[in-house]
Amino acid sequence: MSVHKQTTSTGRVSLFDLRWIIALLFGIYGVVVTVMGIGFTSQADLDKAGGINANLWTGIPMLVVAVLFALWAQLRPVRIPPSAAEDTADAASSTAGDPFSS
Repeated sequence: MSVHKQTTSTGRVSLFDLRWIIALLFGIYGVVVTVMGIGFTSQADLDKAGGINANLWTGIPMLVVAVLFALWAQLRPVRIPPSAAEDTADAASSTAGDPFSS
């Protein structure tokens, strides 16, 4: 008789979801570049870029991409299929007491 927890297909696995990591990195870099574009752009920098505030126009899209990745990860979370969850639970319970299993 096998006793194991029932797992549902609604369990979220988002600990190592790459979309959150990408959103975090784009968000950090987007904030830094946007702040540099707003507060620390000199006229010499603007002249080098042809009159365009390149930091500002690069930072804002980076922030938008960060928000889109975060929304995507939040609205469409990674889910474990029921068969894979059962296989994992069965494998963990069958090898839990066996010191010679690898």
